[in-house]
Amino acid sequence: MNALKNDTFLRALLKQPVEHTPVWMMRQAGRYLPEYKATRAVARSFLDLCKNTELATEVTIQPLERFDLDAAILFSYILTVPDAMGLGLYFAEGEGPKFERPLRHEREINALFVPEMSELQYVFDAVGSIRKALDGRVPLIGFSGSPFTLACYMVEGSGSKDFRTIKTMMYSRPDLLHKILEVNAQTVIAYLNEQIDAGAQAVQIFDSWGGVLAGGAFQGFSLAYTARVLAQLKRTGVDGTDVPRLVFTKGGGLWLDDMGGLDCEVLGLDWTVNLGRARAQVGGVAGGPGKALQGNIDPNVLFAPPAAIEREVQRTMDSFGPRHTDRSTVGPTHIFNLGHGINQHTPPEHVAALVNAVHQYR
Repeated sequence: MNALKNDTFLRALLKQPVEHTPVWMMRQAGRYLPEYKATRAVARSFLDLCKNTELATEVTIQPLERFDLDAAILFSYILTVPDAMGLGLYFAEGEGPKFERPLRHEREINALFVPEMSELQYVFDAVGSIRKALDGRVPLIGFSGSPFTLACYMVEGSGSKDFRTIKTMMYSRPDLLHKILEVNAQTVIAYLNEQIDAGAQAVQIFDSWGGVLAGGAFQGFSLAYTARVLAQLKRTGVDGTDVPRLVFTKGGGLWLDDMGGLDCEVLGLDWTVNLGRARAQVGGVAGGPGKALQGNIDPNVLFAPPAAIEREVQRTMDSFGPRHTDRSTVGPTHIFNLGHGINQHTPPEHVAALVNAVHQYR
């Protein structure tokens, strides 16, 4: 594991002063890139792509060859975890991911188990391979879905517009949902710790669907289990350095005060949240506690002309306010990102305009 040539991202995560605002993008390796599509065509299926160490390494590196990004993120998929639990992940043409055996009955839920991490060895092999390929260029982020987000897919059996099935369970048999979340939490803990041992230099928990919950339900069924995961993650990586922990909750802006109490270094924000107000709520002050903030431009900005993208980048960075510059202490920091994953139809040249605007703007 070679020393980092660009540690700006990691320093920002730890609330240390940086020379420029670091930038990466959720889903930065994916279908908007023609080179990704070419590599994807080599694999027999999306899951085969995830499970092929060489190809997963290749697509992780691809966006770094195009854009001056400050971090790489492991190419994988959050639903590989419930697939390892025996739910039978597959992809229906034009319909997205589905499970052959969703969790609908008590007997199925009682039989749910924490899988052997050997079932996910291909993920950890990819982490090690990517670290080697990066050769210290930028840090590598590992990730997992949150216990609640994974449960949404496991109970619904696929994506959902109204989450009716899991919410019915939550209100009528909360004990069953808690059983699922307990198993999920233990699995995510083991999964992320294995990624850290394989070489991940930061880890992000994607709580993609926590924001669909009502107040009270979010705290009891999402936040509490994310907190349980964070408390048991390894704090030191294979390099002997700190491994910062990021939590992204889409739609979580309503509960920033609650999320500010999480034992993590960074909170990711979607585009509905004003960065300046979030900084005042949970970003802390120089020398004091608080979270680094990540986000949060609307991904659809990337369909606008480059000049408009540059204006929105400036507006987003201005909303956060001045960067922390005192090298003698920690303070509020910002990692630039989208407010959710990049859209598959995004023009790559517009992504270049965004990345360049972030690095050039002071």
